[in-house]
Amino acid sequence: MAMTDPLGDMLTRIRNGQQAKMDSVISPSSKLRQRVLDVLQREGYIRGYTAENIGRRSQHEGIRIELKYFEGQPAIQHVARVSKPGRRVYSGSQELPRVRNGLGITIVSTPKGVLSDAEAREQNVGGEVLAEVF
Repeated sequence: MAMTDPLGDMLTRIRNGQQAKMDSVISPSSKLRQRVLDVLQREGYIRGYTAENIGRRSQHEGIRIELKYFEGQPAIQHVARVSKPGRRVYSGSQELPRVRNGLGITIVSTPKGVLSDAEAREQNVGGEVLAEVF
């Protein structure tokens, strides 16, 4: 069965892994997922990620995501997919939503790459609102 929302699947794996207090989770790899993880790492929500082969014959590439905790609590309190396959959400650079009055981030896919909302405002570009994190 084909997966309809690979990015939503990765965000769910991160959410479930942090609820279970895991050190890391594994997700299938794609360029979009890696760019989203780059934003999460730059903003300090995850420790990092590494690409590795998964499976018996090592023909599938996966990503091991190292989760981050602060005083026993997950660094990511809330992660939600905004633009979904059934309903895409786009926003201009000045209309990008603020998460928790600026305490969280919005991840945006722009013509200049996948950026956080602050980076997109700074570069004056809008795009598809992928997810919100705080």
